[in-house]
Amino acid sequence: MRTTSVKMTWAAVSVGFVVAFSVPSGGRVLAHHSFAAEFDITKSVTLTGKITKIEWTNPHAFLFIDVADKQTGAVTNWEIEMGSPNGLTRLGWTRTLLKPGDEVTVDGSLGRNKANLANARSVVMTATGKKLGAASSEGAK
Repeated sequence: MRTTSVKMTWAAVSVGFVVAFSVPSGGRVLAHHSFAAEFDITKSVTLTGKITKIEWTNPHAFLFIDVADKQTGAVTNWEIEMGSPNGLTRLGWTRTLLKPGDEVTVDGSLGRNKANLANARSVVMTATGKKLGAASSEGAK
């Protein structure tokens, strides 16, 4: 009897872990997408601004940067999608490579359905001139 009870307890614990880690932790997890559905490869954008936030999460990492309009001076916060943390790590990124306040220049593609959204092809660190790939899924089929 004790063996059956232990097996049932472990089964319940296992099911609990599966359920707990299967529940999405945020809206981005619910809506993973293809590149073409979210971004327009024909609309390139180059943005220079200061980082306000970094999200090092799966399935995509995100940079948020404040970009000043050259004509009006109005500042807009842009959401910049990159590849997965694993893909970025393979390209030389670390979780602490960039920090809020750092200035960067991002080359990428504009979002289709959301203002101030882009997918990065590359990120240049203004202070050092170092150019990093962004592990974009732009070329993925």
